[in-house]
Order: sequence, then C-alpha cells, then structure tokens
Amino acid sequence: MSDHEHLLRQLIDSMTASGSLRTQPWKHAAAAVPRHEFLRSGFFRVVPGSSPTAWVPIPPGGEGWLAACYADESLVTQIAGTIKPTDMRGEIMREPTSSSTLPSLVLRMLEDLQVESNMKALEIGTGTGYSTAVLCARLGDENVTSIEYDEGVAQRAREALGRLGTFPTLLTGDGLLGDDEGAPYERIIATCAVRTVPAAWLEQTRPGGQILTTIGGWLNASELVRLTVHEDGTASGPVLGGHVSFMLARPHLPPPLGLLPDLSAGKERETVIGADVLDDWTTRFVAQFAVPAAQHLKLQQGRHEEDVLVDVETGSWAALHEEGGRWIVRQDGPDPLWDAVEEHLGRWHAAGTPAVEDATVRVTAEAQSLHW
Repeated sequence: MSDHEHLLRQLIDSMTASGSLRTQPWKHAAAAVPRHEFLRSGFFRVVPGSSPTAWVPIPPGGEGWLAACYADESLVTQIAGTIKPTDMRGEIMREPTSSSTLPSLVLRMLEDLQVESNMKALEIGTGTGYSTAVLCARLGDENVTSIEYDEGVAQRAREALGRLGTFPTLLTGDGLLGDDEGAPYERIIATCAVRTVPAAWLEQTRPGGQILTTIGGWLNASELVRLTVHEDGTASGPVLGGHVSFMLARPHLPPPLGLLPDLSAGKERETVIGADVLDDWTTRFVAQFAVPAAQHLKLQQGRHEEDVLVDVETGSWAALHEEGGRWIVRQDGPDPLWDAVEEHLGRWHAAGTPAVEDATVRVTAEAQSLHW
C-alpha cells in the first residue's frame, strides 16, 4: 500500500468514526478519490500568531504536504482572487478566495444530499474538483454537472479530474444562474454559501427534487439547509445545523460600506434586546432573516463602543451602545433595522429559542423566511 493509500484509508476510518461518512456507497466513492491529486498546486498555511492574518505557501511535494492533503481540514488554495501557492514565496496578507473544504464536511453534505443511483446532480462551485470526483464516483460522470465561477480554478479542476480519468460536464460561469440547458436536475448541491437561494435553482430542480446549500449572510453566520422543491416552484426544508461555513458566492458578497451616515442623527430609545446578542452565532443567523441586507461593524465612539448595522442600499442604519446597564439604540432611514431585529428575535425567544435544527426555511422566487 502506497503512502497516499494508507493516509486515505486513515481518513475514511476517521470520517466513519465521526459520523460524517455513514453509508457504504459513499465509503466506496470516497475510497476511489485520492485527495492529493486536487492539491497539486499546493496550499497556504496561516502564519502562527500573525495579525492581520498572514499566509505562507506550502508547495506540492514539500514537507508535510502529503499528510496535510489527507488531514480532515480545509486548505486554502487561492488568495486575493488570483494568487495560487506556486506563484509566490514568503508571506501574504490578503483574503482567501478559494479552498479545498475539509473532507468530513464534503462527505457529510454528500450524505445529506440523499441521492439515489442514476440521479442527475448539479454542483455549484467546482473548486479543486475533489467533491466533484466523489460525486462522480457515486453517480457516474454522465450524471454530474459542475459549475465554477473562476476560470483559473476551473481549469485546474479539469486537469485534476482528467488525470483520474473522470469526465463530468464542467462549466465555467455564474453558478447562481445554474445550468438551464441541462435542467431539470434531481439534486443541486452548492459548495459556496448564498445570501438568498437563487430563483434559477428552484426552476431547474425537478418537483420533489432537493437543493442542499449553505445560507449565510452579512452578519456572518450560516447554516446548511436541505430544501425540497414543490410543484408550485417554491421550496422548503429543514436547517441541518452544525454552524457550516463556506465562502459566500462572489456575487453575494456585501457592497463596500463607503462613507458612513451621520450616526449622531436618528431617533433614540432604550432597547428590549441589546447588541451583545449578536456575539452568538445562532442568534446572528436568526437575525439575518429580519435584516438580510444589513452589515455589522463595531466602532469606538468617544467613551463607548458602538455596534452598528448599516444597509448600504436603503441608507438605513442602527447604532447601539451600552450605558449604565441599559442598551440604547439610535436609528434612521426608511427601515428601522433594530426594530426588525427585536421583533424577529422576540418571536424566537417567545418560542423558547428553539435550536436551528428545529427550524424550517421557506423559499420563493422573491423571498425566503425562517420558521420554527
């Protein structure tokens, strides 16, 4: 047994023990795909203790490269939209823009997709191609279509898949538009997060089919959701939980904040719910459905720190600070943002703050909502 085969066997055993790899068909599929083939350009490691975060390239074949390829961790494969590990030496302080997701999450999602043999599946976000290869090993190349937004990333995935003799339909373009030509699909799976589920995905899924995606937002919390598409073109389904986090699809990234509004203006009142609740992941996820276009930032204003919500499109804003054990909010604009957050979280609290796994997401072509 070669080194990579031994490491792959250990990874499969680990994923089985953790419960992310649960059924025999997916175990066979995972065993058929050597992950290191999709990391031939290397990856980036965080420089320990760096602030702001710095990254250093780990070249293919370098010390620790092969073992890391079979560790259950996400590996950053692109920085700042274009830079791959083989492009540079030294450190870089820019934002990651592409990665190879930790294998246990890939397999957990594929298990949660609830596929059956010969189903047609559309993958949004080819990435390195690893998840695409596992999907092909389970369903057959002819039943898998995958779309990647970034041409360079798509080409590297195509080459890696070709080395393994795997040839699904690979498209380059905006995955949020789906693949109208190949539709309808029984399953759609997204390996990027979306702020709102695209109408095209609903239209391109056969009634009774399912969409598995991570719904995130600009308050920086996201969860995995499995939606069943209905005859009327709407969809609904459970939140699967687990604090699943993916990079947002690039068209769904927040707009620049630009010049902030005058935060001394607006109407002021004491709050029912303080901004400290936004420190909690689940609370932020629930709150996002009330203010889906709001961004959250913290500002030092004189003697106190303020939590600020800003909706760039409408100009609405809310600024909150704590004073003598009370929370005070000032807000202005057409949509009182903190009023909406309090109303939504108030109903959630009245229901006993149920876990997200007890919630359902409903999606139409125009809107989406969270229910419990």
